[in-house]
Amino acid sequence: MKAIAGGLALLLAAAVSAQEAAPVTPAAPPAAAPPAVPSPAVPSPAAPSSATPPAVKPKVPPATATPNAQRDVVIGALDKRTGETRSFTGRPGQYFIFKGLRVTVRACEATPPWEAPLTGAFLLIDEALLRGGMRRVFSGWMFKESPSLHPLEHPRYDIWVKSCAMRFPDSGPDTVVVGRPAGAAASAPSSAKKSPSTSSASPSMPR
Repeated sequence: MKAIAGGLALLLAAAVSAQEAAPVTPAAPPAAAPPAVPSPAVPSPAAPSSATPPAVKPKVPPATATPNAQRDVVIGALDKRTGETRSFTGRPGQYFIFKGLRVTVRACEATPPWEAPLTGAFLLIDEALLRGGMRRVFSGWMFKESPSLHPLEHPRYDIWVKSCAMRFPDSGPDTVVVGRPAGAAASAPSSAKKSPSTSSASPSMPR
């Protein structure tokens, strides 16, 4: 019995020494909690403003060119046989009588002052026939600066353009205004309606 007790004692002593010699593993630290993400702040609804919005000023349309029916045109006439000359002033749509001719002005045009001068009028010229009726002897543009470009070829009469009075817009798409960038538009496109063609009016009075 004593031998058995001594063997158990030796076994217990060896087990204790083995536990003391084994390395001790340190315990892992507890995992850190993730940082809290702050929730986005919800903006509070803005209070309605009591300020009065500024008044919008209406745009003033730019000046436009004179409509065709309101332009003043002066036409010269010559009787080559008698040397008599006359000047007739009227507007497109009117006509005048000179001896055996009836001259109807359909349109007139002039270049603005900042361009090369060119004044023209579209004329319809009819000649009275001996047996009655009228015969068209001219239809087209005549120009004051180039009277020989498209003249009336008649053995007795001569007709030419003297002037066409009209106004022009103050500015255009390429106009540069002081204080405004060069690329900025100068004015809005004109919204003026085109004047309809007018019927023949009574003869205009000569000046």
